Amino acid sequence: MDMKDIMVRLTGRQINKDNEIDDDQIEFVTEGKAYKKDGSTYIVYEEGEMSGLENVKTTLRIGDDGEIRMKRFGRNVIMDTVMEFKKGKRFNSIYHTPYGSFEMEVLTNNIVNDIEPENLTGTLFIDYDIALKGLSESRSMLNIELMENQTAGTSSSAAC
Repeated sequence: MDMKDIMVRLTGRQINKDNEIDDDQIEFVTEGKAYKKDGSTYIVYEEGEMSGLENVKTTLRIGDDGEIRMKRFGRNVIMDTVMEFKKGKRFNSIYHTPYGSFEMEVLTNNIVNDIEPENLTGTLFIDYDIALKGLSESRSMLNIELMENQTAGTSSSAAC
């Protein structure tokens, strides 16, 4: 299994009740790893202060069937949190926070996967509705851009 050092740019936007994109957006760039395993693409990165999940590791599994599974774990997560995205499907789970656990439902509106399978760069876009029972309902758009990590200690060899 070859792991590739990458840069990950995440941009999250909320959509308001009038179907307009809110001005507030979360955007951060972090180093990560990408690899292929058993027909799926995996992206692993550390969350940052901007996401409010410092010291939390996120793993994305992008299946060949179009399903995306996001798993977060770390010191600032009471229990592993899992979200699954598949266009037109609902996913129910428990969302664990330091303030308690909440029933969560995710409905995926759309997924656009433009990640190049060979070099593991490109973009992944997820449009979804999320409801935390008794707490909030919102629509979110998550754009994940995978780029070559120019600062990583990777060696390249020229073909002779």
